[in-house]
Amino acid sequence: MPAVPRTSRRGLLAAAAGVVAGAAAGTTVAGTRASAAAGTDPLLHLLRRASYGPTAESEAEIRSLGAHAWLDRQLSPGTIDDSACATVLKRYPLIYASVPTIRRRVSSGLMKAHGWDAMMQVAHAAIVRAAWSERQLFEVMTDFWSNHLNVANPSDGTWDNRQDYDLHVIRPHTFGRFADMLKASARHPAMLNYLDNRSSTKTHPNENYARELLELHTVGLVYSEADVKNAARLLTGLTTTNGGVYAYDGRRHATGAVRVLTFTHANRTAAGGQAASLNLLDYLAMHPATARQIARKLCLRFVSDDPPPALVQKLAAVYLTSKTAIVPVLRALFGSAEFAASEGQKVRRPFEDLVATIRVLGIGPEQVTTDNPAGTKGVQALFWILQGSGHAPLNWAPPNGYPDVAAAWASSNGYLSRWNSHMQLAGNWYPKQLTRPASLLDHLVPAIPTTFGGLVDALTTRITGSVFSDEHRSALTGFFGKTPSSSLARNHAALNWKFPYLVALVLSSPEFMVR
Repeated sequence: MPAVPRTSRRGLLAAAAGVVAGAAAGTTVAGTRASAAAGTDPLLHLLRRASYGPTAESEAEIRSLGAHAWLDRQLSPGTIDDSACATVLKRYPLIYASVPTIRRRVSSGLMKAHGWDAMMQVAHAAIVRAAWSERQLFEVMTDFWSNHLNVANPSDGTWDNRQDYDLHVIRPHTFGRFADMLKASARHPAMLNYLDNRSSTKTHPNENYARELLELHTVGLVYSEADVKNAARLLTGLTTTNGGVYAYDGRRHATGAVRVLTFTHANRTAAGGQAASLNLLDYLAMHPATARQIARKLCLRFVSDDPPPALVQKLAAVYLTSKTAIVPVLRALFGSAEFAASEGQKVRRPFEDLVATIRVLGIGPEQVTTDNPAGTKGVQALFWILQGSGHAPLNWAPPNGYPDVAAAWASSNGYLSRWNSHMQLAGNWYPKQLTRPASLLDHLVPAIPTTFGGLVDALTTRITGSVFSDEHRSALTGFFGKTPSSSLARNHAALNWKFPYLVALVLSSPEFMVR
């Protein structure tokens, strides 16, 4: 891994102390609310929550279409031209490979045995999609489901199948029915290996998948140990072949009546074991406790770290009425009064912070040239930054997925990591391979104000959607040794070599931290 340039703080510390530490007075201990006034721009609020961060183009689009039409478009991703992102994804061909294809590449020597090539391409493609896909809500929800039905990437047993899990379990069902996604995950070699059901037999049922299926994927902590044991027995036979693909093996299936919560099945024959398992999964998907759990997690993602009980109940009812279809639930969520009132109540995690920075700065993927035929080094560098922050995409080892509450990400080291990445990206220090606007100043502040206060206001509005308080405005202009009313000359360093430092300070503010 190449050395990452260190961010020099000598010229920034005084201003940063005034802006970041001073702004903390308007922030909770967990950092869940910025000091900016809430509820001032519902369009930007929707854009920040339902995408990975505004760009100049996406903000113009939502203002042109309005909230309802913009949401309708995002909920119909097939109608959105995403060819530019698709072109970049061609640099990661293994994300489309089947299990047999990966195995053939290993046997032919094109890949190392049990290598991480495909798994790493899946992770890098997640960054590409989050940063540059036009189908933003789809990608946000793909990440949501990837955490809900988590299969850590990379992990043992998924070297040949994790890309197929993303391609055939998560993405096809992201805006579909949860029941269908649940059944697809239960029969996929990635999940079968990750949670050990592949090795479960009628003589030695493995309870790992059955327990996580109940506790994490569906009903939550309402089950008994007997429920786990019976579910594990019913799920025996769901396994993989020697070739690494899914198969049902009746010889492994434990027959005999089972009861899981209120679900009962005679389970008389080994031949009927797969159908019985699918019946259990349908039952669990439609269970009221599952509806509440998914509704609560959606509220955690889009509304607040303390989900409003009334909204959870409302979304759970929509989920059940819609037979586990997720789009009606999302419409109800984004149209709710609770969502409208939740501005400032969610914090960007490291992945979301990095991607939002890329998007607001107008940073694009690197160019493919004869000297750089792969065109993947820049995204690889972004992955390393995220790995250092503890939030590399899809990389959470336990089966419960990355936490989505601010307290889980609040640490001095975590904040310093974010501040450094802001300066590296704003200053075009690292990674250098990514493309930038011809002028960062023109991109962020097309019309140059006549005062330093006007420059700060224009920049904070562009980056965070809000004008900072008088105290914070003065701290930022003080970085240049000026006051907000000081006249701004076109040749001043604030508009030249010092401008990226000002951008980094705004990116490191609590106002940018919220989503």
